[in-house]
Amino acid sequence: MSKQFSEYLRSTLPLLEQLIETLKNRYAYCSILGVDSNGKSISVGSHNINVGENSFAERGFVVRVHNGKNYAEYSFNDINKNNIKNIVDEIEDELLLNARYKKSKYIELEQYKLFNEEKIKKDFSRVYEGEELDAKDIVTNLTEIKNQLAAKDFVINASASFQQLDISKVFISNKKHLTQFYTWAAGSVVAVVSKDDDIRYSYSSTSGVEPNAIFDGLKKITDKTYQDAMSLINAEAPKSGVYDIIACPDITGLIAHEAFGHGVEMDMFVKGRSKGANYVGKRVASDLVTMHEGAKGEKLEVASYFFDDEGVLAHDTIEIKNGILQTGVSDAISALVLGTEPTGNGKRESFERKVYTRMTNTYFEGGTNTLEEMIASIKHGFMIEVGYSGMEDPKNWGIQCAALIGREIKNGKFTGKVCSPIMMTGYVPDLLCSISMLTTDIELFGSGACGKGYKEWVKVSDGGPYLKARVNIG
Repeated sequence: MSKQFSEYLRSTLPLLEQLIETLKNRYAYCSILGVDSNGKSISVGSHNINVGENSFAERGFVVRVHNGKNYAEYSFNDINKNNIKNIVDEIEDELLLNARYKKSKYIELEQYKLFNEEKIKKDFSRVYEGEELDAKDIVTNLTEIKNQLAAKDFVINASASFQQLDISKVFISNKKHLTQFYTWAAGSVVAVVSKDDDIRYSYSSTSGVEPNAIFDGLKKITDKTYQDAMSLINAEAPKSGVYDIIACPDITGLIAHEAFGHGVEMDMFVKGRSKGANYVGKRVASDLVTMHEGAKGEKLEVASYFFDDEGVLAHDTIEIKNGILQTGVSDAISALVLGTEPTGNGKRESFERKVYTRMTNTYFEGGTNTLEEMIASIKHGFMIEVGYSGMEDPKNWGIQCAALIGREIKNGKFTGKVCSPIMMTGYVPDLLCSISMLTTDIELFGSGACGKGYKEWVKVSDGGPYLKARVNIG
């Protein structure tokens, strides 16, 4: 039986509508976001089994109103016919505190206009078919996968994990009445091997919007995970230098995320913390590069939704077209300040947290080359796989991407040598302008999450085709 929109949120709709009608009489703008998300997080290792709730699960509400000068928010856990008046009173109490700030000679508050909303009422749903697996079934599936790994030579530890989240949201404002239901799921396998007094590991992941498909995905990547870990035995770091590289799709995604991730989140434009603000309409990549960002991309992934946490419908934003930076992405307030249209990238870590401009699905379009053509074109370089870390400096456009595996290529052929770790660094436009080949098909990965700095974690996905570029490795 397929899952459906939250019965709890459905039961609160009349109360939320009543609350909005009350707030309309007091504030020029008001909105409420209601969230009810629940799901599982289960892992099976060689020595332990962990069963718990998904860390992104939540239930609650957040009200946003315009107080005559700017926007203020108030969050709460539950609503019923007896506490609506209390909620309204508490919102007013919060705004009275803001009124004191207005009179302060030490604090200068920003002033914001009202949102220019379109009138829309719509219910969205993306359901998955098939039986929902209970925790026991999931543990059985993960145990089978883990045992596949654990039975292989030299494996000293193996694990398999699964996460799922069913998300229901309602957004009601002066002009909007929206609901949505959707699901994401992800899984991973890890193999730790020991040989010749050397201990190494590797991992692989799979993700999407069909929970039951995750187990088939894990089974397909188990052997590769093991082979990758074994290939790292006695691997050494490469000699520092500038190399031609082939980025596998997961590394392509890491580059996309770090190169044009936070750097084109337009709340960074507002704060003057992004160099990208000065490059709109200018070349930042080779002619071959077109990059998308948005929850309404061509492939469904963990960050695909129908509307964001400010009630803005999902977009498929082309950030780079044929090497030219077209635009950034924004939340509603950043767009209001900058005089642009919001792109549906306003996301909260939870209903208790502030909205920021956040990435969703970030990926490069494919090209016209084959992987064989790429390999044959490299005189000396590496094919890079299994990314595990990345950083960027939006202010100065520096980038760092770390990967576990670098397979050496000389004169168009693999030498059999594997280097690890691979640390790629450089200046974003230099790296993107060096892209000279891209394969046709793309792949997205969504097993991880992204923070705004060191906090405010949300689900994202990224990816693209295999691509050839020139980077600093050290």
